[in-house]
Amino acid sequence: MKRRLIETIAMAGLRGIAFAILLATLLMLGSIAAGGVGAISWEFLSREPVEGMTAGGIFPAIFGTVCITLLMIVLALPLGVCAAIYMVEYAGESRLARIIRASVNNLAGVPSIVFGLFGVGFFILFVGRSIDRVRGGGLLFGQPAMLWAAATLAVLVLPVIIVNTAEALHAVPKSHREASFALGATRWQTVSRVVLPQARAGILTGSILSVSRGAGETAPILFTGCAYFLPRLPLAHLSVPFTSLSIPIVNPLDQFMELSYHIFIMATQSTDAAVTRPIQYGTTLVLIALTFLLNLSAIVLRSRYRRALEAAR
Repeated sequence: MKRRLIETIAMAGLRGIAFAILLATLLMLGSIAAGGVGAISWEFLSREPVEGMTAGGIFPAIFGTVCITLLMIVLALPLGVCAAIYMVEYAGESRLARIIRASVNNLAGVPSIVFGLFGVGFFILFVGRSIDRVRGGGLLFGQPAMLWAAATLAVLVLPVIIVNTAEALHAVPKSHREASFALGATRWQTVSRVVLPQARAGILTGSILSVSRGAGETAPILFTGCAYFLPRLPLAHLSVPFTSLSIPIVNPLDQFMELSYHIFIMATQSTDAAVTRPIQYGTTLVLIALTFLLNLSAIVLRSRYRRALEAAR
């Protein structure tokens, strides 16, 4: 009787905590939506900023956020997946594997501002300026740019991708690997054709979490490429040979605007925060919606892979 009473009290407490978290989330989202809906318009979403960000729109910030998030995933996902494959499938329980796991766990606890300072010191001052010294000429790689900001965010989200990928690989039954080896497959053939297809949904879960983590970060991009007022898109024009046409492409060596940095500056550096508060709420609402859409795309892909895997079984 006493044990049942304790269990009932514990379950009620857990339900209460879960409800409190859900309520706090709904209140926060409701407050942002109430304050930001009035600022949302087609002009706000499609135009460049004017008058020191107090008028116009936030399209360059939206464009920069999408570009840096996608570039972050392109840089981080292959590295994270390869690191997890090595840890799980090759290193096993060796000393090197334990060192890598400890490093990944420590990396996950580093404050994001430290990643920003690391990005400046390593990517810009060391890698970028080393490339400039080799190529000669002026300063091109050794200055803040989208490439270095995305690389810094990629380092930030690597632990998330590695941990989720490793868990997905561990979830694949050992008997499937043994059956593959019994049929004469090599270790790499087993990993690429048996293990990875079954772990694809878990790998996409890691990418979803990394998008949520990286898209809203401000500190890592504070010094590595983000600009407050840049009313143009970070584009370069690529000439088509034998024609007079030019194709606009994203220039990874240019600076860019970003939604979270825009919110930070508007909230802390504005001369009249009350005037810019609708813009802050509107930008926050756009950032949440954009992150949700990026996550939704990854969730849809994960669901498709999971259904395909279940149908194959």
